[in-house]
Formats: sequence, C-alpha cells, structure tokens
Amino acid sequence: MSAGTGTGRRAAVLGSPIAHSLSPVLHRAAYREMGLTGWSYDRFEVDEEGIAPFLEKLATSGEEWAGLSLTMPLKRAVIPLLDGIGDTAASVGAVNTVVFTADGRRLGENTDIPGMVAALRERGVESVAHAAVLGAGATASSALAALARICTGEVTAYVRSRERAEEMRGWGERLGVAVATADWADAPRALSAPLVIATTPAGTTDALAAAVPERPGALFDVLYEPWPTPLAAAWAGRGGRVLGGLDLLVHQAVLQVEMMTGRSPAPLTAMRAAGEAALAARTA
Repeated sequence: MSAGTGTGRRAAVLGSPIAHSLSPVLHRAAYREMGLTGWSYDRFEVDEEGIAPFLEKLATSGEEWAGLSLTMPLKRAVIPLLDGIGDTAASVGAVNTVVFTADGRRLGENTDIPGMVAALRERGVESVAHAAVLGAGATASSALAALARICTGEVTAYVRSRERAEEMRGWGERLGVAVATADWADAPRALSAPLVIATTPAGTTDALAAAVPERPGALFDVLYEPWPTPLAAAWAGRGGRVLGGLDLLVHQAVLQVEMMTGRSPAPLTAMRAAGEAALAARTA
C-alpha cells in the first residue's frame, strides 16, 4: 500500500487535541533526509464530526494528497469513510494511517502494532514466554495485537473494572492471545513479567516505581511526555531495558512514511534525532 513518489505531495496528521503532536517533526525530518523537497506535512484539529467533511474537502481540492496520520478520536471513526482497511487495522478495529491511491481510493492501515513490534525488536526483545499489560484502553488492544506476534504464553492485563477485564479477554479471543485479567490493586505483581507494556495515562503508574524488582526484564511505557516517567526511571535504575513512547512514535512513523512515499527504508535515525530534539526543546 503506497501513495507513490510524485512531486509536490501533501500529508498531515489529524486529531483532537493535535497541537502537541510530534508527527510533523518526524515526517518532515524524513522528507529532508530522503530529498523529497516537494513534500509537506501539516497538522489539523479535526474531531469525529469533522472527519467526513475534511475527507470530502480533500477529494475536491485538486491537491495531490498522499496520506494522513490519525490520532484520537479518529482511529475508529474514520473506518466507515474508507474504501478498505488492511488486516492489521481490521484486527483491532483502529486505523492510524490513510493512504490515497492513484485511482482515488482511501485505504486504511494500522502502523502502531508493527511499530511496537519493531521497537521491541530493536531493543532485543523478539520473543517472550509471558507478558503483562497495564491498562485496558485503545492502546492496550494494540499492545495485545503486538504481543500476539512475539508472546508464546499468557498475557495478564491489569485493569480497574470488571467491564474492562471483559473487554481485554474479548480482545484476546479475537487476536488469538491467551489473556488473563487481574485487579489494578495487584499491579505490582505485573513488574516481574519478562515484558511489561504500560498503556495508561500520565501519573497512573507512578506509585509502581517503588515496586520495580531487583532484576527487571523489559518495560515499554507508551508515554513520551513527560519522560522518563517515575516507573521508567526506576526501571532503568535497576538495569532493565526501557522503551518509551518516542520509540513507538518513531517506528510507526517510519512505516507511515514508507507507505505514503512508496520509498523504503525511511530514515529511522534522523527521525528519532528530530523527535528527541523537539522534546528537549519543550522541556528546556
């Protein structure tokens, strides 16, 4: 799935809120490194009610749009507006990438899942016997889909309600992952797993920092701002492998750039450096 390599192409990230998004920084860095001087990448504040008219406006604008990156709350809302979605997106019912084809179709895919797998592989995590997921939101379902590719045993999801527990078990059945659930009060037990994926909002896991074991495995905390989280800092302090939200953001953006431009490989190193510099500037 690709948009092709024509000149003067446009792409953008949509969502609400969107002002914080690092996607423009990453994609523009890729264009510079790849010599795509005619390409541009912008951001637009678009909510669920606005996505349909936005797409219709693009269809009549006459401009050469290559693709869109989507963040919340559009990952599910966009699906009925597309001409088709890939298997990965269908597996979790979420699209974060739309590519416009030469024949005018809108095709959706999900790069969060392979991006998570690629980020873990980069840090040497290619297979685990079991894993733990902290949280049960949309990112948690993507985490389960990623674990379906690398986890050979059971995944335990730590959640706050019976309804969330049922949702996670349902996702496990759909994705072919053996999912057990546990109450959030028992979350310190999760930290002994060889791989822990934290998918919760900022501050939620701070109290767990004191429970990091002496010899931790790998932690993938999907937050990137503020960074490091107290849990990530404590994990690294005990010598464990730590991945953060920027790792996920960069790897999924690499796949988006390749889909939208039709060129591969996208410049991972340059994109990560640009993201790190942007985050450093925000905290300076």
